[in-house]
Amino acid sequence: QVHLVESGGGSVQAGGSLRLSCRGSGYTPGSGCMGWFRQPPGKERHWVATIYGALGITYYTDSVKGRFTISQDNAENTLSLQMNSLKPEDTAMYYCTRAPLCPFGEEDVSALEWYNFWGQGTQVTVSS
Repeated sequence: QVHLVESGGGSVQAGGSLRLSCRGSGYTPGSGCMGWFRQPPGKERHWVATIYGALGITYYTDSVKGRFTISQDNAENTLSLQMNSLKPEDTAMYYCTRAPLCPFGEEDVSALEWYNFWGQGTQVTVSS
């Protein structure tokens, strides 16, 4: 059974950094795709970034490009999201997610339906 547990959220001032981690179990590390979504208060959940496990290819939503970095450590079966230059609009609950079958490509990578397994979320709050 797939199990995902996020950690690393917190409160920071604008311009600061946080590193989110997601420890996984119940699947082969490096298989499929892993990603991060976020959900601001009162809003829908939106895709942030995805990494293709086998090749390490990464994709990001435009608003975080150049600021966020998604990475994986297959030895530890851990997914990370390094978030720099944080902005108040980055405030949200951040969710780790897994797609056993990877999206076909960049056009599909943000579609929620590819992602079957979710963590419980970790809150990120950025103050101005």
